[in-house]
Amino acid sequence: MNYQWQIIETLSDNQEIKPLRHLLHDQWLLPNRLIHYLRVRRSVLVNGKYISMNEHVQRKDEILLQFYGDEVRTPDANDYVPSAHPHLKVLYDNRDLLVVNKPRGQKTHPNYHGEPGTLMNDVAGYLADSENNAYMVHRIDLQTSGAVIIAKNPIVVPILNRLISDGRIHRQYLAVVEGKMQGQGELSWSIGRNPVNPHLHQVNGENAQPALTYYQTIASNQARSLVKLQLATGRTHQLRVHLAHSGHPIVGDPLYNPKSAEGMLLHGWKQKLILPFIMKSLNITAPLPSYFQNYLVKYNLAKDTNLNKGGH
Repeated sequence: MNYQWQIIETLSDNQEIKPLRHLLHDQWLLPNRLIHYLRVRRSVLVNGKYISMNEHVQRKDEILLQFYGDEVRTPDANDYVPSAHPHLKVLYDNRDLLVVNKPRGQKTHPNYHGEPGTLMNDVAGYLADSENNAYMVHRIDLQTSGAVIIAKNPIVVPILNRLISDGRIHRQYLAVVEGKMQGQGELSWSIGRNPVNPHLHQVNGENAQPALTYYQTIASNQARSLVKLQLATGRTHQLRVHLAHSGHPIVGDPLYNPKSAEGMLLHGWKQKLILPFIMKSLNITAPLPSYFQNYLVKYNLAKDTNLNKGGH
C-alpha cells in the first residue's frame, strides 16, 4: 500500500530531548488517532529506522511520517471543483498550508456538491498542478474580507484546529462601526441562535455559548469609528452580534444593521500563525481593500498610516 501524505522534519539543534510520543502528541499536537496508526503500521521513522513511541528523539534527528488516507476524518478535498482561472491573492504559502486574502462577496466554501465560484474552488484550482489539495480549516462570512487559512493536507487540519481552539493562533479584524466607540475593552456576551430567524444569532439566544471579543478603537468621530477586534472565541457572527449589541453595529452589515446601505466593512486583517511541526509564529497582514481605505478617508478615520504594513 502506497502512502498518500508524507511529512519529513529535521529537529532543531535546541530541540528538547523527549520520548517520540511526547514529540508527536504534546509538541506537534497530532491527535491520538493518527499516532495510533503511525505506531501499528510502523510508519514513523527516526533517521530512517522505526523506533518505539517511548524511545527518545534527539537534536537534529530526521522524523518521517507516512499516512495512507484512512487515518483521517477530513471530508474529501475533491468535493471542491477547481476553478479554471482562480483569482487568488496568496499571502503565504508553504508545504502544509496557504493563507489567502478572501474578497468581500465570495463564499468561503460551497453549500452543495459541485457548486463553483467559492474561495475553496479557487484554492483547488491554484493547487491543481501540485500534489496537494484544499482542506478547509475555518471560514469567514460572505460579506467579510480578509485572511483565511487553508490546509494543503488533512494531517495539519486537526493541528491548526487545536491551535485555533487553544487561542495560539490570533486573528485580528478591522471594522468600521456606527457612532463614536471609545477606548478599549472586552465584549463578553454569550451568543446563541435567534429563536424566530434561524439565519440570525443574538446575545443570550437559544443554546447560547460563551463568547469573548477584545476591541480597541483606532480612530473615531461622532458618525463612525474604526476599531481593531480580536477573537478569543469563534462563535457564528460573533463580531457582528457583539458590536450590534454594543450599540455600534458594523457599517453595511446586511443582517445586524440592515438600514445601512454600504457594503459591509469588516476585514480579517492580521493572523498570528503558528506553523505546524516547526511550531514557530508568523505574523501575516492582509492588505485593506481599496473601498475600505477610501471609506476611511471619507470619514477622516485614516489617521493610522500603518494599517497595510506587516506581512511575513
